[in-house]
Amino acid sequence: MALPEGVQKVAALLQAKAHPHLPVMLDDAARTAQQAADALGVAVGQIAKSIVFRRRSDDAAVLVVTSGDQRVDEKKLEALVCPDGKRLGRADAAFVKSKTGFSIGGVSPLAHATPCVLLIDASLFRFDQIWAAAGHPNAVFQLAPADLEWLTGAPVVDVAVSPVEEPSAQSGAIHLVSARAREIKATAEMLSPCISVCRMHAVTGLCEGCFRTRDEIAAWGNADDDAKRATWTRIEERMTDLQA
Repeated sequence: MALPEGVQKVAALLQAKAHPHLPVMLDDAARTAQQAADALGVAVGQIAKSIVFRRRSDDAAVLVVTSGDQRVDEKKLEALVCPDGKRLGRADAAFVKSKTGFSIGGVSPLAHATPCVLLIDASLFRFDQIWAAAGHPNAVFQLAPADLEWLTGAPVVDVAVSPVEEPSAQSGAIHLVSARAREIKATAEMLSPCISVCRMHAVTGLCEGCFRTRDEIAAWGNADDDAKRATWTRIEERMTDLQA
């Protein structure tokens, strides 16, 4: 079976660089960093996830490669890539595709359609071997963190959220979403759980702001009140589990 076009591009570049490990395809179920790690039999931190931001000053794509068990601290990142003081914006699917040539979930750190501002998070160097996306949500390739640095020429920086700040951010999100849940019970109006913190957690696969899955987020706009109420029930159960 022929490899997807994006994977072929990554494979061609790796071959040109004489890299010893070519892309491999995982099962269709291996969509999150945790699922990919389980399929490969490695720690979730060994999954090198590519996160794309949109620099507002010049519309450039800023791509950070970090460990699957880490979250990017946008303030740290802005200090490095936004010298004019302007902030980074969200990168939607169309922007990511046009700038990198790859779809979200399969963005490789190599073979981009246009030049990107690329940074490697230092958290990856905890491991001898890592696995990076290879141009498709189910394709990865193996390499050492030093290989990633050499193949891309990108600087290694510390842009991961401090482990001290992570629990505080989760607690704040739970507080806001719980308040909205109480408002729904008081008014019966099916408000959205979104609090404008739109990041998917690498391990749980849930949004760090509203505690929904990607499928639940995508379905919300067309869902009726019963379906929305069922989603809210699951959200409250998840928040309870996180606080346990």
